Amino acid sequence: MKHELPDLPYDYAALEPHIDARTMALHHGCHHAGYVARLNAALEPFPELQHRSALWLLLNPNKLPGSIRTAVRNNAGGHFNHSLFWRAMAPAAGGTPGRALAEAIARAFGDLGQLKARFAEAGARLFGCGWVWLARAQQDGELRLYSTAEHETPVTQGNYPILVNDIWEHAYYLKHENRRDDYLAGWWAVVNWVEAAYRFEHGDPVERRWVTDIGYPRVAAA
Repeated sequence: MKHELPDLPYDYAALEPHIDARTMALHHGCHHAGYVARLNAALEPFPELQHRSALWLLLNPNKLPGSIRTAVRNNAGGHFNHSLFWRAMAPAAGGTPGRALAEAIARAFGDLGQLKARFAEAGARLFGCGWVWLARAQQDGELRLYSTAEHETPVTQGNYPILVNDIWEHAYYLKHENRRDDYLAGWWAVVNWVEAAYRFEHGDPVERRWVTDIGYPRVAAA
């Protein structure tokens, strides 16, 4: 069973003006599709691994042949991270999180404004390409910010992602050029807080029942 590029739950132009349609078309149809194609190519000689989810592959590197570990880490990471990223956004979204998630944000960061400031700081500080995450920490269940380089993900450390933003240049360069700060600031207008709240309230990082769940939102943004 080969990995497949999932359809977006919205049109390429649906996140305008904050993320332009051309960027979305290239990002999803070329970049994400490329990770899926290269992941399938790496797994082609190993049919016993082809049914494994992208996250299983990331969580079990020692069960992979050494010859494909790097390719699988890079491309399964790109596939998994992007699948979460598309879900983190929605048209006519933005606004504020629901009560339970808002209370957790207040405990961890003070308020939503401080979370946004810390998120922007982490994104601006990240050298090169990578991701910024709001995730539930394995240690105490509280929310933490993480930044990861390339296509690394905090889930490999047991931390459960609630929200993620892509800081690779292909996510913003056509519209914002080198102004990453502008991209980070405008991104909040398309954040799907409904999906984030669902993940916060229903995710199970202890038993990892979510490890194969990289589908699209069960709950649409208002």
